[in-house]
Amino acid sequence: MLTMAVHAQSVPSEPVTASFPPSTDRAATESDKTLGAIVVTAKRLDDARNALSPQTGSSVYRFDGSDINALPMGENTPLNQVLLRAPGVVQGSFGQLHVRGDHSNLQYRINGVIVPEPISGFGQMLDTRFADEIRLITGALPAQYGYRTAGVVDIRTKGTETDETGEPKSIGGEVGGVIGSHTDREVNAQVQGKLGHVSYYLSGSFVENNLGIENPTGGSQAIHDHTNQRKAFGMLSYLLNNDSRVSFLFGSANSRFEIPNRPGITPQFTLVGANAPASEDLTSSQREKTDFQILSYQRKVSEALDYQISLFHRKSRLEYTPDPVGDLVYNGIASYIARSNDAYGIQTDVSYVLNQRHTVRSGVFAQREQFGVRNTSSVFPAGADGMQVSSVPFGIVDNTSHTGTTIGIYLQDEWTATEKLIINYGARYDQVRTVVDEQQLSPRIGLIYEFSNITRLHAGYARYFTPPATEKIDATDVSKFVGTTSALPSDANNSVRSERSDYFDVGVSHQVTRNLTLGLDAYFRRSRHLQDEGQFGNALIFSSFNFGRGKIYGIEGTASYRNGNFASYLNLSISRARGKGIETGQFNFSPMEQAFIASNWAHLDHEQTVAASFGASYLWDGTLLTADAIYGSGLRNGFANTTHLPAYIQFNIALERKFDVSVFGKIKSRFTVINLFDRSYQLRDGTGIGVGAPQYSPRRSFYVSVSKPF
Repeated sequence: MLTMAVHAQSVPSEPVTASFPPSTDRAATESDKTLGAIVVTAKRLDDARNALSPQTGSSVYRFDGSDINALPMGENTPLNQVLLRAPGVVQGSFGQLHVRGDHSNLQYRINGVIVPEPISGFGQMLDTRFADEIRLITGALPAQYGYRTAGVVDIRTKGTETDETGEPKSIGGEVGGVIGSHTDREVNAQVQGKLGHVSYYLSGSFVENNLGIENPTGGSQAIHDHTNQRKAFGMLSYLLNNDSRVSFLFGSANSRFEIPNRPGITPQFTLVGANAPASEDLTSSQREKTDFQILSYQRKVSEALDYQISLFHRKSRLEYTPDPVGDLVYNGIASYIARSNDAYGIQTDVSYVLNQRHTVRSGVFAQREQFGVRNTSSVFPAGADGMQVSSVPFGIVDNTSHTGTTIGIYLQDEWTATEKLIINYGARYDQVRTVVDEQQLSPRIGLIYEFSNITRLHAGYARYFTPPATEKIDATDVSKFVGTTSALPSDANNSVRSERSDYFDVGVSHQVTRNLTLGLDAYFRRSRHLQDEGQFGNALIFSSFNFGRGKIYGIEGTASYRNGNFASYLNLSISRARGKGIETGQFNFSPMEQAFIASNWAHLDHEQTVAASFGASYLWDGTLLTADAIYGSGLRNGFANTTHLPAYIQFNIALERKFDVSVFGKIKSRFTVINLFDRSYQLRDGTGIGVGAPQYSPRRSFYVSVSKPF
């Protein structure tokens, strides 16, 4: 079952003591005591680390290991698909998520440390498999959360496995594989354990199939859509003593995608000495590669004082390779585009319990980036009317590079005003010097009020400062493409700006019965320089731009039920997201669009009025039966997003069973059907602001997974 805590309170944990079962084997007993004591110490430090990150006044949706296993694909579910089962989350194209009317703007944290965002078109940098718990934190966030504010995806990594008696295993893990529709082949492995004072977790996966990106047609099979994706993650932790430890996290994602083709498209341009290939035979592709490393030192100085210091590094690169002839004759431009970003920095978080009523938290974040774009394009000469005047192309080089810094500091106090009321108030200051030079002081306040032991209210206000993601800034020199078949709609070229917004959130949760919990949450956001993203070129790369003003508001309802072996959940959200006046990136918009949006509130392309998700699972005689469904009323499309696509619903089912095989021991198997009723629906139709091509949902697909725990 997916369970929701509409709000959360974090306080430093009390010391944990261990008890050990009696044993006649003194050596074994001493060994168990040592290993058990290490586990207890690590758990104590885990609790202290978690206390560095309060969510007072925010909305928190949690997925633990059993919740993830209850999804139709289990641990093989991509991370974005896990989050799609949370309230207020809408699926977009190319694997993107839109949380509470925002376009991406998600921050990922692993064990409390920010992972610098990668450059990505549609690949997933992080795997679900290494997560022990995933929390999506939205709403009016406390002062320690900055930069990406639509939501914080906080991942707690897996630790040491235990045996049937609950004792820690020195080594454990699982190896498995998946086969299925679209020639899907997957292999994965994970191992974890302890060796003295060292604990470790390592995982890796390889995925290959013929549906790497959404199909641009409604058929069951995509054309030229092969992908292979390799991912790895590792965590090493060393206990220095009972009160401190050093940990090292690292991860890598390397993905290659063929760009899917649409048949029957007519060439728009002619190239001297070349015959236009059929549109289904084009060969453009994209590669995405990201690596990150995080080194952390954590110490519990006393029962009152905890801190963690982390050094991080992330290197990310995206490379689009065109079909040199096909892109020219169909689009009038063939561009090799490579974006790179190298980020490194430090993050510190400190928590100090002043007394029984006040816990003060503070921290600093500093990041240095080196980023650049290589853009080598072939285009045709064109007249004033934009029509091709020569079939001989020529080259344009439009390269840029920058360095920049981001610095932030926060201070906040969690005040237990009464037995029923907790108030968390504070502020953060951020300064960004990248392609923009801006700063802001942002006050925050959130509260939790306990009406009773079954009813809880939360409310909050947050001033947000959202600098543009440097890896999504379009640095195109518009003047270089004037008089070509790739001339942009206008010549305005204002630099993207940081968004500044006021965010209000209020919600309530009520435990109706012992088994049933309900939640209701409402939010409103008012913005200046509202940031949005779009795919404006042939490459599947998103670029940022700003509306002058924005307003986003909505309401979310949740329900979760558990009774014995049966569990279920239901999420329903209604949202509005609108912007007015194109303030930056005007060169991507036609004069007609700019004029309309200057005088009208335009729906954002990712606005979906109604979104819902439902799931249920039942454990019957050792067999897990699970099903879920996703509903959407349709994303926006048409001129200036004035219309929307039809509504859709997708059902998925699965069953999982464990077997005892004489040679191999315990084997876990799962059979999954995605899109059970084979409904063909469009996520995008190629129209709307910043929408480059149609995308359809996957048709009915079958998957079989088998894994061997050890």
